[in-house]
Amino acid sequence: MKKIIKILGWTILTPVLLVALYLSAAYVFSRISVDKEEPSGNDITLFILTNGVHTDLVMPVRNAQIDWSKEVLFSNTKGKDTSAQWIAFGWGDKGFYLETPTWADLKFSTAFKAATGLSTSAIHATYYFSMSAGSDCIKLSTDSAHYAKLVSYIQASFDRDEQGHIMHIVTDANYGKTDAFYEAKGSYSLFHTCNTWANSGLKSGGQKACLWTPFDKGIFYQYRGR
Repeated sequence: MKKIIKILGWTILTPVLLVALYLSAAYVFSRISVDKEEPSGNDITLFILTNGVHTDLVMPVRNAQIDWSKEVLFSNTKGKDTSAQWIAFGWGDKGFYLETPTWADLKFSTAFKAATGLSTSAIHATYYFSMSAGSDCIKLSTDSAHYAKLVSYIQASFDRDEQGHIMHIVTDANYGKTDAFYEAKGSYSLFHTCNTWANSGLKSGGQKACLWTPFDKGIFYQYRGR
């Protein structure tokens, strides 16, 4: 009987300990800073944007280096409005993006695949007509050299067809009239989340970031939590 109780105890305790270890690691590593690389100028404005759970990287639709609208087409959005000035990129689990409009719609199979890296991923691109800094939006600046590295990071995250074109996901799961989904590389997991992807993007572009974080709170701590 004692042996059975012991086995049941460890069966219950082990998941609790693993969750506690995960959350502790997330807290500690998100507080370790990767410092911003010194830019040669501050002529390009960027933003990081959160909805309270998920972080997007926001940049100009077009500048001297790249016109995102030539590849991430306005025509792929429901509104097809070409006057937007900003574009936000987020990476995440394809099942979450397309099958879970609200937490009430979350299925166990979707959560399990996402947590274990068994699902595919997608990039969510959203056009904005204006941006302003606030509690959920941090304004950043960079130079052309560091911006080029961020651009390369995002471009490399898209999955592409045999002709090298990014692949639009035709769906009715769009969040509004200015967004669209695209096939992406990589798999979402507990250790590589949408926020991990955004944090890695900030690192690639020489911006201040966490050593590692699965949560948006870790990224925003580096900018407003001190």
